[in-house]
Amino acid sequence: MTKHKRITVGWREWASLPELGINWIKCKVDTGARTSALHAFDIEEIEGPDGQPRARFGMHPVQGDTDTVIYCESDIIDRRQVMDSGGHQEDRLVISTLLRLDEKEWPIEMTLTARDNMRFRMLLGRTAMKGRILVKPGRSYLTGHKPENESEAADAADNLEED
Repeated sequence: MTKHKRITVGWREWASLPELGINWIKCKVDTGARTSALHAFDIEEIEGPDGQPRARFGMHPVQGDTDTVIYCESDIIDRRQVMDSGGHQEDRLVISTLLRLDEKEWPIEMTLTARDNMRFRMLLGRTAMKGRILVKPGRSYLTGHKPENESEAADAADNLEED
């Protein structure tokens, strides 16, 4: 992608993960993180129909709302040791899924980890941004509208469940 076609983003943006049924999620654009990360809990490793290992997990797409749950499934593409922001090593499953940002979409790798105590349910890491994104750290929400009601972020087709 040439430089003039790059998307300009702020330090936080609204994104979509359509393959996971997540219409809106607030993500932190994190140039310090190599790989993107997604909040996940109750992670299970299962076998897909073709024998491919898959991850089934729940996630809370809206900050501060643990009542809204979306259940997701995705192929596992790797398992990696990741160092978190506190310097602790963690073994994480890695999935590949489409990211939609500013009406463009492309596949990204994401690790699955509990982010209950973190401010953002998703981090967009530099590998997903490489060659596609320019970051303006003093700005926010440059790529799209914020849903009228943040709970719209969880308004995902048939896989939305309430606890």
